[in-house]
Amino acid sequence: MSSLTSDPNQTDVNDIIRPPYFFISGFIAVPDMKYYYIFLCFVYIISLVGNTFVMTGIYVDRSLHSPKYIAVFNLAFTDVCESTALVPKLLDMFLFSRQLISYDQCLTSLFFVFLFITMQSFNLTILSYDRLVAICYPLRYHMMITHRSMLQLTGAAWAFAVLMMLISVCLITRLSFCRSLVIDSYLCDHGPLFRLAAPCSNVVPNQMMAYLNPCIVLYLPMVFIISSYICITHALFTVTLPQDRLRAIKTCTSHLILVAIFYLPVILTYLLQSLIPTNARIINLSLTSILPPMLNPIIYVLKTEEFKVSVKKMLRRGAQRAVTQGKPT
Repeated sequence: MSSLTSDPNQTDVNDIIRPPYFFISGFIAVPDMKYYYIFLCFVYIISLVGNTFVMTGIYVDRSLHSPKYIAVFNLAFTDVCESTALVPKLLDMFLFSRQLISYDQCLTSLFFVFLFITMQSFNLTILSYDRLVAICYPLRYHMMITHRSMLQLTGAAWAFAVLMMLISVCLITRLSFCRSLVIDSYLCDHGPLFRLAAPCSNVVPNQMMAYLNPCIVLYLPMVFIISSYICITHALFTVTLPQDRLRAIKTCTSHLILVAIFYLPVILTYLLQSLIPTNARIINLSLTSILPPMLNPIIYVLKTEEFKVSVKKMLRRGAQRAVTQGKPT
């Protein structure tokens, strides 16, 4: 399928060549890849169950109805959406050899997958801001971090992410695809897709978005998070009581793990993409897209004291209800 090309005679009124379909190449000449896709299926199921459990726990337990957990709930929600937008289609394409995807489906998939990935990054940034205020300005925390301010931050993040993705997709709709229709990725990836139009269209605006999007979604949030933790570290040295310092460190541990899991692999892949073979790049990016949604709820349940207490209360209530229902009348 590497020679799949478009029909140059197929144009619309504006002479823009829009092919009926693209071909997603996926991995090239890698044996036994079906086991990898089965692994992704299990990861997806765990992600779905884990994040649904986190959202249910936050919704049910009133003690978790704090501003911070608006961002945590939103992170779990975007994890579910991102996994659902990516994994089922990926499994359908490669397990059942349905690698042809229509033009409209390709752009729709690109929009939603990258929208939810962008929101994962923004949610981690909002959680970093919450930790910064909690540790560096504890006396002003309840004035600065309110339900209203957190909803405003989250709403602004969604609006900005939607705008970014709409611009990226709209810029692709102006391109003509007159030659190869093979996308060298595991999904309708922005970069490999617009580069197919390079022989026939001006892709400079798309290249600008390809450089701008990682800066806004990855590099700037990472700079903010690193800066916030430098301030947090400085503030921790001013804490005199060891138990207070330990408590503050525990509140940041889960967030730091989430940040490392999400940002480091994808940033390294983008920075070193010219040196990384295609198969290695695809498997790294696919794991980076799929593993964080699975690990996020596990880390929050195991590392966050408030959530562990909430889980214990829910399990205790469930056990008491089961005992009550099991008693003979």
